[in-house]
Amino acid sequence: MTEPDNEPTSDAPNDRYRAPALDKGLDILELLAEQPQGMTRAEIVKAMGRSPSEIYRMLERLVVRHYVTRSQEGDRYALSLKLFVLGHRHPPIERLVTRALPAMDAFAKAAEQSCHLGIYDRGNITVVAQVNGPSAWGLSIRLGVRVSLADTGSGHVLLAFQPETRRALMLAEHVALDGEVPVGATELQAILARVREQGHWQGESQQAFGVTDLSMPILDSHGHALAVLTCPFIRRIDRHVGADLDTVRGLLKQATQGLSLA
Repeated sequence: MTEPDNEPTSDAPNDRYRAPALDKGLDILELLAEQPQGMTRAEIVKAMGRSPSEIYRMLERLVVRHYVTRSQEGDRYALSLKLFVLGHRHPPIERLVTRALPAMDAFAKAAEQSCHLGIYDRGNITVVAQVNGPSAWGLSIRLGVRVSLADTGSGHVLLAFQPETRRALMLAEHVALDGEVPVGATELQAILARVREQGHWQGESQQAFGVTDLSMPILDSHGHALAVLTCPFIRRIDRHVGADLDTVRGLLKQATQGLSLA
Protein backbone atom coordinates (compact mmCIF):
# COMPACT_ATOMS: atom_id res chain seq x y z
CA MET A 1 0.00 0.00 0.00
CA THR A 2 1.40 3.40 -0.98
CA GLU A 3 2.02 5.81 1.86
CA PRO A 4 -0.29 8.84 1.57
CA ASP A 5 1.26 12.06 0.39
CA ASN A 6 0.66 14.51 3.23
CA GLU A 7 3.25 17.02 2.12
CA PRO A 8 2.04 20.59 1.64
CA THR A 9 1.58 21.57 -1.98
CA SER A 10 3.64 24.33 -3.51
CA ASP A 11 3.74 26.11 -6.82
CA ALA A 12 7.45 26.85 -6.50
CA PRO A 13 9.49 25.70 -9.53
CA ASN A 14 11.76 23.63 -7.29
CA ASP A 15 8.75 21.62 -6.04
CA ARG A 16 7.46 20.71 -9.48
CA TYR A 17 8.75 17.14 -9.19
CA ARG A 18 8.16 16.16 -5.59
CA ALA A 19 9.34 12.93 -3.91
CA PRO A 20 8.12 13.01 -0.29
CA ALA A 21 9.81 9.74 0.71
CA LEU A 22 13.15 10.89 -0.67
CA ASP A 23 12.74 14.23 1.09
CA LYS A 24 12.16 12.47 4.41
CA GLY A 25 15.31 10.40 3.98
CA LEU A 26 17.37 13.47 3.08
CA ASP A 27 15.89 15.38 6.04
CA ILE A 28 17.04 12.60 8.38
CA LEU A 29 20.55 12.60 6.90
CA GLU A 30 20.82 16.38 7.19
CA LEU A 31 19.54 16.27 10.78
CA LEU A 32 22.00 13.56 11.84
CA ALA A 33 24.84 15.42 10.14
CA GLU A 34 24.49 18.09 12.83
CA GLN A 35 24.56 15.55 15.67
CA PRO A 36 27.98 13.82 15.97
CA GLN A 37 26.80 11.85 19.02
CA GLY A 38 23.70 10.59 17.21
CA MET A 39 20.05 10.81 18.22
CA THR A 40 17.39 8.47 19.51
CA ARG A 41 14.40 7.69 17.32
CA ALA A 42 12.19 9.73 19.66
CA GLU A 43 14.49 12.73 19.32
CA ILE A 44 14.42 12.43 15.53
CA VAL A 45 10.62 12.18 15.51
CA LYS A 46 10.33 15.29 17.69
CA ALA A 47 12.86 17.30 15.68
CA MET A 48 11.19 16.47 12.35
CA GLY A 49 7.60 16.73 13.51
CA ARG A 50 6.58 13.52 11.80
CA SER A 51 4.85 10.33 12.90
CA PRO A 52 6.94 7.62 14.61
CA SER A 53 5.92 5.07 11.96
CA GLU A 54 7.21 7.26 9.11
CA ILE A 55 10.55 7.81 10.82
CA TYR A 56 10.93 4.15 11.81
CA ARG A 57 10.50 2.87 8.25
CA MET A 58 12.85 5.45 6.80
CA LEU A 59 15.50 4.87 9.48
CA GLU A 60 15.40 1.13 8.90
CA ARG A 61 15.97 1.60 5.17
CA LEU A 62 18.87 4.00 5.80
CA VAL A 63 20.44 1.48 8.20
CA VAL A 64 20.04 -1.37 5.69
CA ARG A 65 21.66 0.77 2.98
CA HIS A 66 24.50 1.69 5.40
CA TYR A 67 23.90 5.45 5.35
CA VAL A 68 23.01 5.37 9.05
CA THR A 69 24.38 3.23 11.87
CA ARG A 70 22.43 1.99 14.88
CA SER A 71 24.10 1.63 18.28
CA GLN A 72 24.57 -1.85 19.73
CA GLU A 73 21.87 -1.04 22.27
CA GLY A 74 19.58 -0.17 19.37
CA ASP A 75 18.47 3.19 20.71
CA ARG A 76 20.70 5.71 18.92
CA TYR A 77 21.24 6.48 15.26
CA ALA A 78 24.16 8.29 13.65
CA LEU A 79 25.51 8.94 10.18
CA SER A 80 27.85 6.29 8.83
CA LEU A 81 30.84 7.22 6.67
CA LYS A 82 29.13 6.11 3.47
CA LEU A 83 28.36 9.66 2.35
CA PHE A 84 31.97 10.61 3.08
CA VAL A 85 33.20 7.68 0.99
CA LEU A 86 30.82 8.47 -1.88
CA GLY A 87 31.90 12.09 -1.82
CA HIS A 88 35.55 11.07 -2.12
CA ARG A 89 35.19 8.45 -4.81
CA HIS A 90 36.38 8.33 -8.37
CA PRO A 91 37.39 11.87 -9.47
CA PRO A 92 39.11 12.83 -6.17
CA ILE A 93 40.75 9.40 -5.95
CA GLU A 94 42.01 9.73 -9.50
CA ARG A 95 43.48 13.12 -8.66
CA LEU A 96 45.10 11.72 -5.51
CA VAL A 97 46.57 8.75 -7.39
CA THR A 98 47.79 10.95 -10.25
CA ARG A 99 49.54 13.22 -7.76
CA ALA A 100 50.89 10.37 -5.63
CA LEU A 101 52.33 8.11 -8.33
CA PRO A 102 55.41 10.25 -9.16
CA ALA A 103 56.28 10.46 -5.44
CA MET A 104 55.71 6.72 -5.06
CA ASP A 105 57.93 5.99 -8.08
CA ALA A 106 60.70 8.19 -6.68
CA PHE A 107 60.44 6.50 -3.29
CA ALA A 108 60.50 2.98 -4.76
CA LYS A 109 63.62 3.73 -6.81
CA ALA A 110 65.50 5.37 -3.95
CA ALA A 111 64.45 2.83 -1.31
CA GLU A 112 64.54 -0.21 -3.61
CA GLN A 113 61.27 -1.25 -1.96
CA SER A 114 57.66 -1.46 -3.10
CA CYS A 115 54.92 0.77 -1.70
CA HIS A 116 51.15 1.06 -1.89
CA LEU A 117 48.55 3.74 -1.27
CA GLY A 118 45.38 2.98 0.68
CA ILE A 119 42.17 4.85 1.45
CA TYR A 120 39.31 4.14 3.84
CA ASP A 121 36.44 2.29 2.15
CA ARG A 122 33.37 0.71 3.80
CA GLY A 123 34.95 -0.34 7.07
CA ASN A 124 38.37 -1.35 5.75
CA ILE A 125 41.05 -0.08 3.38
CA THR A 126 41.23 -0.32 -0.40
CA VAL A 127 44.60 -0.19 -2.17
CA VAL A 128 44.24 2.39 -4.96
CA ALA A 129 47.86 2.57 -6.16
CA GLN A 130 50.88 0.27 -6.00
CA VAL A 131 54.48 0.63 -7.21
CA ASN A 132 57.12 -2.12 -7.28
CA GLY A 133 60.72 -1.53 -6.33
CA PRO A 134 63.40 -1.81 -9.06
CA SER A 135 65.07 -4.94 -7.69
CA ALA A 136 64.10 -8.55 -8.31
CA TRP A 137 62.93 -8.92 -4.70
CA GLY A 138 59.98 -7.26 -3.06
CA LEU A 139 56.48 -7.65 -1.69
CA SER A 140 53.64 -6.18 -3.73
CA ILE A 141 49.94 -5.79 -2.96
CA ARG A 142 47.40 -6.22 -5.74
CA LEU A 143 45.64 -3.07 -6.86
CA GLY A 144 42.08 -2.94 -5.54
CA VAL A 145 42.63 -5.45 -2.73
CA ARG A 146 40.96 -4.74 0.61
CA VAL A 147 43.18 -4.55 3.68
CA SER A 148 42.06 -4.79 7.29
CA LEU A 149 41.48 -1.61 9.25
CA ALA A 150 42.17 -3.31 12.59
CA ASP A 151 45.43 -5.28 12.41
CA THR A 152 47.59 -3.54 9.79
CA GLY A 153 49.95 -0.58 9.85
CA SER A 154 47.84 1.09 7.18
CA GLY A 155 44.72 0.74 9.29
CA HIS A 156 46.39 1.96 12.47
CA VAL A 157 47.66 5.08 10.73
CA LEU A 158 44.31 5.91 9.11
CA LEU A 159 42.54 5.47 12.46
CA ALA A 160 45.13 7.37 14.48
CA PHE A 161 44.88 10.55 12.43
CA GLN A 162 41.10 11.04 12.52
CA PRO A 163 38.77 13.09 14.70
CA GLU A 164 37.40 10.98 17.54
CA THR A 165 33.85 10.83 16.16
CA ARG A 166 34.99 9.77 12.69
CA ARG A 167 37.31 7.15 14.14
CA ALA A 168 34.41 5.69 16.14
CA LEU A 169 32.28 5.49 12.98
CA MET A 170 35.09 3.82 11.05
CA LEU A 171 35.45 1.18 13.74
CA ALA A 172 31.68 0.71 13.88
CA GLU A 173 31.64 0.00 10.14
CA HIS A 174 34.61 -2.36 10.27
CA VAL A 175 33.99 -5.97 9.24
CA ALA A 176 36.75 -8.50 9.93
CA LEU A 177 38.53 -9.80 6.83
CA ASP A 178 39.81 -13.32 6.28
CA GLY A 179 42.76 -14.08 8.56
CA GLU A 180 42.44 -10.90 10.60
CA VAL A 181 44.18 -10.94 13.98
CA PRO A 182 41.80 -9.67 16.72
CA VAL A 183 42.92 -6.51 18.53
CA GLY A 184 41.22 -5.57 21.79
CA ALA A 185 39.87 -2.06 22.29
CA THR A 186 42.37 -1.16 25.02
CA GLU A 187 45.31 -2.48 23.00
CA LEU A 188 44.12 -0.66 19.89
CA GLN A 189 43.82 2.67 21.72
CA ALA A 190 47.38 2.27 23.01
CA ILE A 191 48.62 1.51 19.49
CA LEU A 192 46.86 4.55 18.04
CA ALA A 193 48.25 6.83 20.74
CA ARG A 194 51.76 5.60 19.94
CA VAL A 195 51.22 6.13 16.22
CA ARG A 196 50.05 9.71 16.81
CA GLU A 197 53.08 10.38 19.00
CA GLN A 198 55.57 8.92 16.50
CA GLY A 199 53.78 10.21 13.40
CA HIS A 200 53.92 6.79 11.73
CA TRP A 201 53.60 3.03 12.19
CA GLN A 202 56.58 0.70 12.20
CA GLY A 203 56.30 -2.94 13.16
CA GLU A 204 56.38 -6.55 12.11
CA SER A 205 53.72 -7.46 9.60
CA GLN A 206 50.77 -9.40 10.99
CA GLN A 207 50.31 -11.07 7.59
CA ALA A 208 53.80 -12.28 6.56
CA PHE A 209 57.06 -13.29 8.26
CA GLY A 210 60.20 -11.27 7.62
CA VAL A 211 58.37 -8.09 6.64
CA THR A 212 58.50 -4.80 8.53
CA ASP A 213 55.56 -2.53 7.70
CA LEU A 214 56.18 1.20 7.51
CA SER A 215 53.02 3.31 7.19
CA MET A 216 52.64 7.09 7.14
CA PRO A 217 49.62 9.35 6.64
CA ILE A 218 48.86 11.75 3.83
CA LEU A 219 47.17 14.58 5.74
CA ASP A 220 44.57 17.17 4.84
CA SER A 221 44.83 20.82 5.92
CA HIS A 222 43.39 19.92 9.35
CA GLY A 223 45.93 17.19 10.03
CA HIS A 224 43.52 14.33 9.35
CA ALA A 225 44.52 11.33 7.25
CA LEU A 226 43.18 11.35 3.69
CA ALA A 227 45.17 8.24 2.76
CA VAL A 228 48.08 6.14 3.93
CA LEU A 229 51.31 5.21 2.16
CA THR A 230 52.81 1.88 3.23
CA CYS A 231 56.11 0.20 2.48
CA PRO A 232 56.36 -3.55 3.28
CA PHE A 233 60.11 -3.41 3.98
CA ILE A 234 62.13 -6.54 3.17
CA ARG A 235 65.78 -6.67 4.31
CA ARG A 236 68.24 -8.15 1.84
CA ILE A 237 70.70 -10.67 3.35
CA ASP A 238 72.91 -11.19 0.28
CA ARG A 239 75.88 -9.02 -0.71
CA HIS A 240 73.75 -6.28 -2.24
CA VAL A 241 73.96 -3.06 -0.23
CA GLY A 242 70.62 -1.25 -0.24
CA ALA A 243 68.91 1.38 1.88
CA ASP A 244 68.48 0.32 5.50
CA LEU A 245 65.26 0.62 7.49
CA ASP A 246 66.06 4.06 8.91
CA THR A 247 66.85 5.42 5.46
CA VAL A 248 63.68 3.94 3.97
CA ARG A 249 61.61 5.45 6.79
CA GLY A 250 63.09 8.86 6.03
CA LEU A 251 62.32 8.49 2.33
CA LEU A 252 58.73 7.48 3.08
CA LYS A 253 58.34 10.48 5.38
CA GLN A 254 59.63 12.74 2.64
CA ALA A 255 57.11 11.30 0.15
CA THR A 256 54.09 11.66 2.46
CA GLN A 257 55.02 15.16 3.60
CA GLY A 258 55.27 16.23 -0.02
CA LEU A 259 51.76 14.90 -0.68
CA SER A 260 50.15 16.22 2.50
CA LEU A 261 48.21 19.49 2.71
CA ALA A 262 48.93 20.06 6.40
